[in-house]
Amino acid sequence: MHDIVSQAANFINLDSANLIYLFLVGFVGGLVSGFIGSGGAFVLTPGMMSLGVPALVAVASNMCHKFPKALVGSLKRAKYGQVDVKLGIVLGISAEAGVLYGASIQESIKKSFGDAGSNLYVSVAFVIILAVVGGFVLADAWKTYKSGNKNDEVENTTKLAKWVQSINIPGTMVYFKALNARVSVLFTIPLGFATGMLAATIAVGGFIGVPSMIYVLGAPSLMASATELVIAFVMGLGGSFKYAMHGLVDIRLAMIILAGSLFGIQLGAIGTTYVKPFMIKVVMGLIMVIVLFSRGIMVPVYLSQLGLIHTLSATTVKMLKSTSFAIMAFALLLGAFIVLRAMWQGRKADQATETETVLATSR
Repeated sequence: MHDIVSQAANFINLDSANLIYLFLVGFVGGLVSGFIGSGGAFVLTPGMMSLGVPALVAVASNMCHKFPKALVGSLKRAKYGQVDVKLGIVLGISAEAGVLYGASIQESIKKSFGDAGSNLYVSVAFVIILAVVGGFVLADAWKTYKSGNKNDEVENTTKLAKWVQSINIPGTMVYFKALNARVSVLFTIPLGFATGMLAATIAVGGFIGVPSMIYVLGAPSLMASATELVIAFVMGLGGSFKYAMHGLVDIRLAMIILAGSLFGIQLGAIGTTYVKPFMIKVVMGLIMVIVLFSRGIMVPVYLSQLGLIHTLSATTVKMLKSTSFAIMAFALLLGAFIVLRAMWQGRKADQATETETVLATSR
């Protein structure tokens, strides 16, 4: 009986305002996810936490909604020839091991330090990962912009990726179409495991999965973001089962967010056919940095709840929560605006080209 009561305490009350907000969070998360890979999930975990959902429940529910959404997105993008199924499955197997290990760490933290400890762990993980990966992606996008190659379809393979592709370890070499090269699976194991670990921690494995495929293995941005959806499907399936066994999945949140995501991911996936790889990096980097501030502002609140710093007043806590929520909302709106605008401009450019072609052939 005690277990039932403690599990029920994990779940928030859902009124109509919360329901609409969660649906919109899901829609924007899906839109961004279809556009840049599984990265849209980094919008969803903080989005749920901003409503007062405990971090571990937000992570677990996020993972639960992820695998059906990732399946839809990967099938959609496979039609455009952007998915490397073999690479996705190979990375997905080691990612699943990372998910199971990471979930055990999460559960241990909650057991020892309660919701405040879990919230702090997830928030700090977000801030660190967002700062490192978001900063790197934005710097790379800026470098591409400055070089004047932002409109090029061909992306340069990094020196690290060229080195990885040059290493020949007998008995471990596999050809991947996304890389157009043979790579040792020994390189994919740590990348997959790290992706799974992060997915179990903050429900966002794409932060490691997508950049590692681009910068370490040498996959093009479009194929890396699409293939990450295959990895997300594998991780989401196993992670959901693991967390559900401990009563941490709020199926209501998962289904509401999934409903919004399934609309958004279709649009996002279509959008990738109209934009250049450079734009995907810009969107990913910008949203990461904004969400970083949303989570970072909440760190003092959790430190105060754990007694690690002086107790914050109720007014200060309320102000920090409101500011965090406002920044999160801004990130959602900006992400939706950039993706939809890029789609609109790309489509107009395509239509203009088609019109010119028709006029030219009719002369």
